[in-house]
Amino acid sequence: MVLAAKFDASKQYYATSSLVVGYALCSSLLAVINKYAITKFNYPGLLTALQYLTSALGVWVLGKLGFLYHDPFIVDIAKRFLPAALVFYLAIFTNTNLLRHANVDTFIVFRSCTPLLVAMADTAFRKQPCPSRLTFVSLVIILGGAVGYVATDSAFTLEAYSWAFAYLVMITTEMVYIKHMVTNLGLNTWGFVLYNNLLSLMMAPLFWVVTGEYAQVFDALMRSDEGDLFDASAFLGVALSCVFGLLISFFGFAARKAISATAFTVTGVVNKFLTVVINVLIWDKHASPFGLVCLLLTIAGGVLYQQSVSVSTGVGTVVAEDESGSGEEDAEKGLLSKSSGV
Repeated sequence: MVLAAKFDASKQYYATSSLVVGYALCSSLLAVINKYAITKFNYPGLLTALQYLTSALGVWVLGKLGFLYHDPFIVDIAKRFLPAALVFYLAIFTNTNLLRHANVDTFIVFRSCTPLLVAMADTAFRKQPCPSRLTFVSLVIILGGAVGYVATDSAFTLEAYSWAFAYLVMITTEMVYIKHMVTNLGLNTWGFVLYNNLLSLMMAPLFWVVTGEYAQVFDALMRSDEGDLFDASAFLGVALSCVFGLLISFFGFAARKAISATAFTVTGVVNKFLTVVINVLIWDKHASPFGLVCLLLTIAGGVLYQQSVSVSTGVGTVVAEDESGSGEEDAEKGLLSKSSGV
């Protein structure tokens, strides 16, 4: 009995460790992979549609095989969910275009700035109390790091930062409003993934027409000498982006169940640092040394913010950590195939 108990404990340890490592690798690599994919495959609308298709189809197939359970797709629920899916699509759309025009570091800086807008939105629209002193200090650190990064960004362009601000607004909306609306619908986690990605996939053709991307795709198909739709590096980038988007959903959900909320939050912070390190090591599409310092300062402010929220809620620490993480992975992977994360 003792040996059996030790074997089970060891088996559980390695299983949990595997889930955490898998999640950390997927989360830290995904932003870089998405940057590579959009660099080699310059069709953001088609790229995100392929990601939606992979996630929706993956959830449906895994559900049929009995590996997970998702809520059935019901038209009445889909109609109520449509506004959430629209905001989700716009968040992904702006995120992909941000990665298209800026480097990964710029993306992480603006993603780390979301607590600023979330705190203001909570106070203004949800009648939450003003931030505590520690929370206020963390927000000032985030703002200082972001301002320092923007002021020294040699790759600054109006187009890139226009997409950055649009993304910041959309992801904040997704975090403050959509999370609560989805909760009221009573969907389970994989049901949320299915509805989000399937409805977004249905909306994709409309955005192809509005942005004129369909003409670019048809033009590329007609020109045999510009085979970027079929280029091996483009195919690799798109395939990795789609596969990792689905994998991070699995590992993210499994890791959240296997470890505490605090450990999950710490893992998310480590993932951000790993993303910065990987991005610096593999290519030259990154910020200057001072810009990287400002980026790390912004991430540190985000860590302090999460801790301040946990402390101020006292007994509700776990809830606070879960909510501060909701939607985080979504942004980092550029896919948003799930509802909660780092």
